[in-house]
Amino acid sequence: MTAGMLALAPRAAPATDLLEAWQAAERNGLELLAARQAKQAGEARRAQASSLWRPSVQFTGTAGVANASSNTSGAQFSAPGFGVSNNVAFNTSVNGGTTERFALEARQPLISGERDVRKRSLELSSDVAETEWQGTRQALMLRTAERYFDVVQATESLRVLQRQQAAVDKALAEVRDRFKLGDMPVTDTHEAAARSESIRAQVLAAETQLDLRLMALAEATGLKPGELRVIAPARTLAPARGETLDQWIADTMAGNPQLKAQMAGAEIAREDASRHSLKAATSVDLVAQVGRDHISGSGDFGSASMSNNSALLGVQLVVPIFTGGYRSARQDEAVSLAAKALTDAQHTRQQISLQVRAAWLGLAAGAGRLAALEESLKATQSRLDATRLAQQVGDRTTLDLLNAENDTAAAELAVLQARVTLLLDRMRLALLAGKLDESVLQAVNSTLSLAP
Repeated sequence: MTAGMLALAPRAAPATDLLEAWQAAERNGLELLAARQAKQAGEARRAQASSLWRPSVQFTGTAGVANASSNTSGAQFSAPGFGVSNNVAFNTSVNGGTTERFALEARQPLISGERDVRKRSLELSSDVAETEWQGTRQALMLRTAERYFDVVQATESLRVLQRQQAAVDKALAEVRDRFKLGDMPVTDTHEAAARSESIRAQVLAAETQLDLRLMALAEATGLKPGELRVIAPARTLAPARGETLDQWIADTMAGNPQLKAQMAGAEIAREDASRHSLKAATSVDLVAQVGRDHISGSGDFGSASMSNNSALLGVQLVVPIFTGGYRSARQDEAVSLAAKALTDAQHTRQQISLQVRAAWLGLAAGAGRLAALEESLKATQSRLDATRLAQQVGDRTTLDLLNAENDTAAAELAVLQARVTLLLDRMRLALLAGKLDESVLQAVNSTLSLAP
């Protein structure tokens, strides 16, 4: 039995609604896992930003073998009992002696434009990671709904085709019986047989389509295809009171994840441009250092040992004077990249505004279209009943009945597709505004019905 047959077969397992499909996708989706890991990396960047203005302590130690020599001439020497001697020379050397060096330094930044820029850039980068996480989660929610409703439509299409096939096969049997009695022309037999084979081919294609869509939903949710029993929507969502196109556009400009990420990227680029200015490159640090340098061994004048101890507490000023044009070139590059990032964000703003208008107008027109299709379905069902009765008394041909069956099936599928389109357009509009969450999904889920 294929996955498509499993989707239509009676079973004891409960149906899987849209909310359950999303919860499974949220647990098992690799794309969402990657976005969650990127979000965690963004949180670490915020911690980095907080650490930039804290004091840092560094210890360095060195041990090894070294040579050293010290030559001093023209020195003055004085000591108790020896008087004062001028033009004195002191010579010391160590060849292949052992050496130990260590230094402990503590540094507290006081003024640093570059650190300010880096802190702001890291915070913005963290915000981008959070925004991208929200955008990825909302996009996955929409894709899960799209795949779910793909299975709904494929399931309903197969069910309708199987019902048509049963009706056509029944009509074919009746036509053949009436032909044998001489009550039907042979052309009706051929028409019914041709329609039966055509429907049979459509059923096979629909089963394949359903299997593929079931596999896509199963991969997205981590559920087994045989465990998926979807539910079709019985209605659509009514527009919320007070909703206007201008309000949706305003909400989208403020909350769209893609636009927010691009605007933050443009801000990061502007910060990077200011990072290469002379003001940002100038820094003042409070510095405390202690160190010791010692070497001992044998040299040209016998055994020798040299030690140097140092301690420092002060303020260090760093002002870059000349960098060969590197800093100004980097600043020019960063300014151009910042302008490009802002232009890209403005272009995205235009595109998203058009998408909001399209989705809004689609919802407005879709409600009227759905109402018309529902009335059309009622009319085609009435026509089918009348044609079936007329065919039994000889006022309509078998071809008329089969056409009425086909029109009714097409009307049923058109109504379902219109409902699904409206529900997905509602979710797409919420996604554009950055408002697609479980409350929206729950509202869409409430439209599903197990009623036959």
